[in-house]
Amino acid sequence: MGNEIKVPKGFKFYGTHVGIKKKRKDFGLIVADKVCHAAAVFTKNTFCGECIPIGKEHVSNAELQAVVVTSGIANVATGKVGRENEYKILECLANKLQVEKENILPSSTGLIGPQLPIDLIEDFLKTESIEMKENYEDFAQAILTTDQQMKVRSLKVGDATILGIVKGSGMIEPNMATMLAYVLTDAKIAKEAIYPMLKTAVDQSFNTISIDSDTSTSDTVALLASNHYEVDQTAFQTGLNQLCKDLALAVVKDAEGATKTMFVTVKNAVSQEQAKNAGKSIINSPLVKTALFGNDPNWGRIAMALGKTEGLIFDQNKVAVYYGQYPIFSNNSEEKQNISQILAYIEQNEDIYLTVDLHQGTEQFEVIGCDLSYEYVKINSDYSS
Repeated sequence: MGNEIKVPKGFKFYGTHVGIKKKRKDFGLIVADKVCHAAAVFTKNTFCGECIPIGKEHVSNAELQAVVVTSGIANVATGKVGRENEYKILECLANKLQVEKENILPSSTGLIGPQLPIDLIEDFLKTESIEMKENYEDFAQAILTTDQQMKVRSLKVGDATILGIVKGSGMIEPNMATMLAYVLTDAKIAKEAIYPMLKTAVDQSFNTISIDSDTSTSDTVALLASNHYEVDQTAFQTGLNQLCKDLALAVVKDAEGATKTMFVTVKNAVSQEQAKNAGKSIINSPLVKTALFGNDPNWGRIAMALGKTEGLIFDQNKVAVYYGQYPIFSNNSEEKQNISQILAYIEQNEDIYLTVDLHQGTEQFEVIGCDLSYEYVKINSDYSS
């Protein structure tokens, strides 16, 4: 199918400007033609947005029919008023769309602290017509904040289609970030299967990336299935895994100010969890990230990041570190003969592959991060002003 984006049967989209942002689209909707089987995973940040507990409650029965996203204000740290504002939006939409409000998943993303301009939003929803479209682009634009581009992918599994739309560019260390991801499919997925499938895909995609080590207050990844086509469940899981990996990589590629992407594989660890934690320690280190931005093959910072990984079992005499195919550290000493090739490798490539061999066990895990640039500091130093 090439790069053509396909939309699964049973879903329509909407995106517009309601007044949260000055000019850009800031309000998005996905509406299914009937109640879908659904699942979602949410941020582990306990200072979460007011939409998060509502969303958890609404998807608890594994059913959803619609998604609403307000972009520009995160509705975090807004107390009782913020929670009431979310319910007001849901009430307006339920009346307008003829959808049960309990079947709507709310999401908000943007600046933490301010209240939503609820009067503007309510007035718009009560007076303006909402024309749902089969084209996803208005929705994909409406959910963006500091993103430089829309991030949308689709693929086929048998007769079924899976479509994924994600936003996120900074404040991203999913555990589950200002990252919002909506995955839609017209495959038939049983209620009891949909959450395990989503969790499996998220754990090997969104939960393997980090941009700046900050877990957002608003993270949500949701999967809605409109149940039109029979599919092989194993094939569907494989497709869902791949789609989520593609979307997760797109988030890192669009990271605020990023110039390079780092793929870190920690292998021969005692467990996958230890390998993942060690990899995350490396890609989250400001010193590793700034060295990457400066094309500096400073392996000492990688050793530091390994050493501070809580619970990691390894023998420093056995550790080997590679940039691409070139070892830079092994047998507890620097491989000085490879420094010039490694320097050229970092300077000439946007995708940098780093391998850490612990020689301690048999498990491995890959995580994906990016560099830390002047532009990242600039974007985030004046974000609220």
